Amino acid sequence: MDLTDLTFPQVDSIDRGTPVILPVAAIEQHASHLPLATDSMLLEEVLRRSKKSCSQDALFLPLMWLGNSHHHLDFSGTLSAPPRVWMDLLSGLIDNVLKHGFKRILVVNGHGGNCVPISQTLFEQRQKLRDCKDLMLLSATYWTLGEPPLDNTATSRDVSSTDSASQANEIRLAQCEMGHACEWETSMMLAIAKEKVGEYLSLPDVPLAPSFERAERAWVTQDRTEKGYIGMPREANQAKGEVLLNTFANGLTNLISEISRREMSTW
Repeated sequence: MDLTDLTFPQVDSIDRGTPVILPVAAIEQHASHLPLATDSMLLEEVLRRSKKSCSQDALFLPLMWLGNSHHHLDFSGTLSAPPRVWMDLLSGLIDNVLKHGFKRILVVNGHGGNCVPISQTLFEQRQKLRDCKDLMLLSATYWTLGEPPLDNTATSRDVSSTDSASQANEIRLAQCEMGHACEWETSMMLAIAKEKVGEYLSLPDVPLAPSFERAERAWVTQDRTEKGYIGMPREANQAKGEVLLNTFANGLTNLISEISRREMSTW
């Protein structure tokens, strides 16, 4: 169910144990070959596919497109809320949902820069509501849901029938994780909006690996890449995008089902 399609009496009639899905993404630079709305477009597509396959009732809120993207502000077009402002906005939306009596809330994220603010927001919310024993606050970033074919396990069976015969080979992902405007994101954009993807085949790789393996270094995007992408966009293709989108959508569907059937008191 999409909240925006309902009237308030219809919302009143929904079981308060129904999972509420709060999607958050971003509008930010994605190098020279992908549009600024990439994060929001990809999350919306994952949500769309999940809704089609989801047999479990869930209430989907509209996408919050403004993200915490300050690390991309050196690139034109990026829109960003400061971390504390963004956390207050997310916290306020969660307060709204709680006010209406819902107790199972899943924040689904589509942008890496949102991960830390989401975790801090939910941590603070739980401390504030520490006496609520029937509250379930969760978050998940969509590309961590499911297991992408990193070892050639996906075949043409995972690819839509509209793909060409040349895409009937096994799918091999060159990257082992999500980057930025990378093989994964470029592939998914090719699957849903090929006309919006610019030249990517000539782009050299930008390493994903951090410079310190056992420490986490603070960075802005230009510290790691002058071109705005991190990863291997030249390895992208439409078939990979279909597999990735279906993998993540199925993962989200399974998570929603688990949230719905899990006892509140069970950690």
